[in-house]
Amino acid sequence: MITTPDGLRGLAKRLHGTPILACDLEADSLHRYQEKVCLLQFSSPEFSALVDPLAVTDLSPLAPLMADPTILKVFHGADYDIRSLHREFGIEIHNLFDTMIASQFLGAKEVGLAAALKKRFGVELDKRFQKADWSRRPLPPEMLTYAAEDTSLLIDLYRQLAAELQAKGRLAWVEEECLFLTQVRVTVREKGPRFLRFKGAARFEPRVLAVLEELLAFRDEQARRLDRPPFKVLGNEPLAELAVKRPRGTAELAGIKGLSDNIIQRQGSGLLRAIAQGCAIPAAELPRFPLPSRPDRDPRKEARLKRLKEWREGKSRELEIDPGLLANNVLLEAMAGLATGAPVAPVIPRDWQRRLFADEVAELLG
Repeated sequence: MITTPDGLRGLAKRLHGTPILACDLEADSLHRYQEKVCLLQFSSPEFSALVDPLAVTDLSPLAPLMADPTILKVFHGADYDIRSLHREFGIEIHNLFDTMIASQFLGAKEVGLAAALKKRFGVELDKRFQKADWSRRPLPPEMLTYAAEDTSLLIDLYRQLAAELQAKGRLAWVEEECLFLTQVRVTVREKGPRFLRFKGAARFEPRVLAVLEELLAFRDEQARRLDRPPFKVLGNEPLAELAVKRPRGTAELAGIKGLSDNIIQRQGSGLLRAIAQGCAIPAAELPRFPLPSRPDRDPRKEARLKRLKEWREGKSRELEIDPGLLANNVLLEAMAGLATGAPVAPVIPRDWQRRLFADEVAELLG
């Protein structure tokens, strides 16, 4: 367990030159308003180490290591990890192998790490800690053991998966997907009404949206104050019901599903105030949910898209991989919209996809 700057520098020096490094991290997104990385796990072929970023806040000694193209970094489900490491520490990952992506390209039905380790090594991870609060200190021994186990077998898993991919001629596919994955970053959320990010809000009338916006603002304020995720302050279902029914008194709050006596006692007055504020907005100023414009129907494109989806289903069965992995709907739409006789390859983003099916699709589209 690395908890000092000297220890971190020593770890980075010890890992310098290793050909392969298994990596993972744990965060507290289920327990805090603003999530943060709480633990990093590393395994080389010789040893494993845990780094405590709450104790060692400057992780710059790790940056050259993670960016070193001569060291293969093995993750399982790396998307969140890559975004988090870059957002919090400016760390970039070069030369990545994602064992979850590898499992998908081998047609695995269950691609979680626990499923892979159980299937291939007979190891069962302790699921108690998958949603644990990793910001707690000190971490109990059983949580440290769980964290270390997350990476201790990743290198062996990589070797098995890479060999199977090589045998199927798909290793280059996964390597290309992993190269694209290293470039993902946290996106800055656009400013605007909160209800735009509320599932199901598009069906609400303007007055309901106005009340919902005030309720969402109240919940966010409470979540920030309590340092808890908004969904743990109040769920979306009671918020939607409050916005639709718009109770005016504490007695009416008791009829809302999901509002316990404790919530009503602590937050009832704030909820009623938010509802009243939404109800007070003049009719001329009520918000409306922006509906996307519907493009004119194009029977030719629709017919081509149908043929492409049928082709994708057959091709994915032949390869025994998920249809969306072979070609997602965005790509199918782009190919269906091409002019007759236009080259297909330019709209296909991956080299492996172009080599695999560009000519086949071109012939299909005529």
